[in-house]
Amino acid sequence: MWRIKDLKSRAIAVLKESYWKAFLVSLILAIAGGNRGFSFNSNWQVNESDFTSPWGSLFPGGLDLPPAFIAFFIIAVCFFILVFIAFRIFVGYPLEVGSQKYFVEGQQYLFDMNHLGFGFNKTRYLDIVKAMLWRGFLNFLWYLLLIIPGIIAFYAYRMVPFILADNPNLDYRRAVQLSTQMTQGHKFHIFLLDLSFLGWLILGILALFVGVLFVLPYINAANAELYAVLRQNAIENGLCTRDELLL
Repeated sequence: MWRIKDLKSRAIAVLKESYWKAFLVSLILAIAGGNRGFSFNSNWQVNESDFTSPWGSLFPGGLDLPPAFIAFFIIAVCFFILVFIAFRIFVGYPLEVGSQKYFVEGQQYLFDMNHLGFGFNKTRYLDIVKAMLWRGFLNFLWYLLLIIPGIIAFYAYRMVPFILADNPNLDYRRAVQLSTQMTQGHKFHIFLLDLSFLGWLILGILALFVGVLFVLPYINAANAELYAVLRQNAIENGLCTRDELLL
């Protein structure tokens, strides 16, 4: 079993060579949504009272809004959500894979910022979007079965963008299947890896939230080291071949 301490030590060694490039890539990855485990589930709900008296706490008599304004507000919110989802799918997904490509290659001390555009190549783009969209859809379905199954699925599919960084044209179902096989028996340990960064994140939040951005390269580099370990285990156990991952 891999050790969290070893992953983080190797991540620090890599970051010492090129921290600021990793910082920029991590910032782009955060903007793309790759650091939030995005899926199409949402617990956001709208109650009528949210619109009829939004200023109730400020105006004792309440403040009723006209139906036309309420309709406009709902349409605007829906439009914003659709734009956000479209950005996440058609821009965020390729950026996420390209960013992970940077960190995967960074393990070999190859720091190429051009990897950010890796997922936008016409021979890769549609396959990457399809595989990542399939992962998001499956996550959404699992979250419908309550939070715990959704979290388990999130960790099961954790390696999909890394797998696509190796072979972007891998069949979308195979990418999800391979990630599930790679993380089998490791999900709780991966959760502990995430938990190990909690102290750093709290410090980042205390530093006016800006400090969180400086922790992201550490987290992303450690996750790339994790993928390297799980990938090697998968090859040794016959779950995949080096040729399948284009290694």
